[in-house]
Amino acid sequence: MSEGKAPRALVMLLIAAAAVVVLAGIKAINTIVGPIVLALVLVVAVSPIRDWLVRKRAPSWLRVAVPFSAVIVVLLGMVAILTTAVVQMAVLLPSYSAQFNKLVADAQAWAAAHGIAPQVNQALRSFDPGKIFSVVQGLVSSVLGVVSSLFLIIILLLAMSLDAPITSRIMAAAAAEQPAITKALTTFARKTRRYLLVSTIFGLICAALDVVALYLLHVPLPLLWGVLALITNYIPNIGFVIGLVPPALLALLTGDIKSMVLVILAYMVINVVVQSFIQPKFLGDAVGLSTTVTFLSLIIWATVLGPLGALLAIPLTLLTRALLIDSDPGLKWSGALVSGEVPPERPGS
Repeated sequence: MSEGKAPRALVMLLIAAAAVVVLAGIKAINTIVGPIVLALVLVVAVSPIRDWLVRKRAPSWLRVAVPFSAVIVVLLGMVAILTTAVVQMAVLLPSYSAQFNKLVADAQAWAAAHGIAPQVNQALRSFDPGKIFSVVQGLVSSVLGVVSSLFLIIILLLAMSLDAPITSRIMAAAAAEQPAITKALTTFARKTRRYLLVSTIFGLICAALDVVALYLLHVPLPLLWGVLALITNYIPNIGFVIGLVPPALLALLTGDIKSMVLVILAYMVINVVVQSFIQPKFLGDAVGLSTTVTFLSLIIWATVLGPLGALLAIPLTLLTRALLIDSDPGLKWSGALVSGEVPPERPGS
């Protein structure tokens, strides 16, 4: 060990401790951090509109007003759809208690006829469909709660929209003196926009096909489950399962096991084919995160920021990578571990 240099293990422990402290601090004020991150991601998402207006030599006020208005329209649309969906779900669910009781009685009778009544009864006692719907309703309500904090979000969006032209000029001027951090932040913005664009397009395709399938299978509230499928499309790895469980359970309550199986098969054909085989070809290197890092980011940000953290897990991880790894050229191998891609060798090495 050279003099004046701390052991690597100690440095790693200090980094881990600092990360825990920072995440705990963010969790303590997650009701503020969540809207801030949401506003930042939305401003980044509509920045191409502002760049197009700049190229068209539009007035300064128009460069702020048009992107800002586009975000507001999206937020108001989400508020309207989610509010209607939550109200419909709250009114509908209590009416299916009789169907659930009948399913329980049928299952108990079948178990008794096959001599496995104790095991089935124990499983039925531990199963509560209300918990599944409460999880889904909690996810939707959490998103609705953040989006419906319109005053705070609108103020943040307006402030960020007003500062966006100045920020762009500062970034351009800083490129010569701080090329690493400038490139890292530019890459974050580009990858976030591409991720949101591709995820939204394919999420809309999957949601539309899911709604059609649920409508043909006579599952109640097909539009609600389509909106849920679109929202959960932004949750990596487990979003598909979250979006599938409620309509599959409703199909069982309103129909039979065959209806539930058909819903599961329809979702698997639509979502797995589109999201697993087609979407990655268009997404390409938009994320730049390995599968393990993506899954860990989902767990960490969902723990810190709740359901909104799960929805923003990828942009938050991309921002963290830009600030802590990509901004330091000496950490290229750390970036390789995060992305799962070996960095190209320098010429002559």
